[in-house]
Amino acid sequence: MLNRHAVELGILAALALECRVAPESVFARKNYFYPDLPKGYQISQYEQPLATDGRLTFAVAGEPRTVRIRRVHLEEDAGKSLHGDDAVRAAGHAEGYSLLDFNRCGVPLIEIVTEPDLRAPEEARSFLETLKLVLEYTGVSDVKLEEGSLRCDANISLRPKGSGESGVAVEIKNLNSFRFVQRALAHEIERQAALLDAGRPVVRETRQYLEATGTTAPLRGKEEAQDYRYFPDPDLVRLVVDAAWQERLQARLPEMPAAKHARYLDELGLPEHEARVLTSSLPLSSFFEQAIAQGGEPRAVANWTVGELCRLMNAHAVSPCELKLTPAHLVELLQLLDAGTLSRPLAREVLEASLLTGNSPRAVAQARGMTQISNEAELTLLVDRVLSAHPGPVADYLGGKERALGFLVGQVMRASGGRANPQTVGRLLKEKLGREG
Repeated sequence: MLNRHAVELGILAALALECRVAPESVFARKNYFYPDLPKGYQISQYEQPLATDGRLTFAVAGEPRTVRIRRVHLEEDAGKSLHGDDAVRAAGHAEGYSLLDFNRCGVPLIEIVTEPDLRAPEEARSFLETLKLVLEYTGVSDVKLEEGSLRCDANISLRPKGSGESGVAVEIKNLNSFRFVQRALAHEIERQAALLDAGRPVVRETRQYLEATGTTAPLRGKEEAQDYRYFPDPDLVRLVVDAAWQERLQARLPEMPAAKHARYLDELGLPEHEARVLTSSLPLSSFFEQAIAQGGEPRAVANWTVGELCRLMNAHAVSPCELKLTPAHLVELLQLLDAGTLSRPLAREVLEASLLTGNSPRAVAQARGMTQISNEAELTLLVDRVLSAHPGPVADYLGGKERALGFLVGQVMRASGGRANPQTVGRLLKEKLGREG
């Protein structure tokens, strides 16, 4: 039986890719015999797919590129085959064998097929990264390559320069990261070019990518469409998508990454780098949006999110989805910073503690006695102590060496355990040294 939710996810993906959704589509049986398909055929779509004629625009080295989407169709997943190193890792003692996992057989799958518009391995990687974002934003998939919820098979062929006729296509499987896609395609270009230069033919086949060597190896011969003997599945009726259903799903589409990126630049005035990093992750973008909704100033929130927060997440191997720190916590931290309660160095420490514990910045600062010292009487005592202890830098500053003031500010900050207000310290030092001069 057909899964209605899977159909809706397929339509959402098609609409996000600007495809034309067919009023009627047909499910077919794709017949082939392979160990990962125990019943001998796969339910798929062929002549009348769910959607066609879409496109996706992405950037390569800052330049826009558009790839045409040939079709988006629904099918059932096959089993998972493990060969070579993958089989050894899975079983620990399977060298020389292939292993099969049938758990995902029959699970609904969306297949997105492009036209042959990509011209280089780095283009393929950029396209896939953009496609991953679109699917994540629409909620079609959690796009976790390591769990197999997003997978890629790459077809590649070479042709003589200036020729309009495509060469023999080779399909590469076992690509579980975009980095491997790029590496596999680069290797395959070298392999096919060497064959053609030597006057040898390129064989139409399916190959697997071997991570250990960065090369590809033959997996099986590649069938032609007629070899699958497609015919309409007698157990599944035609799928009808009327205008009302399509309109309801169109209304569910969120703001797409490209549109959000443009809004961050034009309406919020964010720098290009920060806008790009924020929109490259839906959880990170959601964190940023929630912080703004709770009163955070957009540029300050973006700066701390992309800078300090991302640095700490990388250092502690924490994903945006696993954050104990809430958007409200970041807003509170920035308020403490603006009020002079925390210096920037102290704010960094408090942010890290909040990220690790989930406690609010105010609670962390109070518990650790990390509030900034702005009381001038207290700071004056520290300033006097530092001036007495460092006559050399004092003489340097009075002699016109401005950098000596920075050293003296640093010494006061050190003496206060990093809690002194650096602006107040600088002013007090200038006043003291001005009177002494």
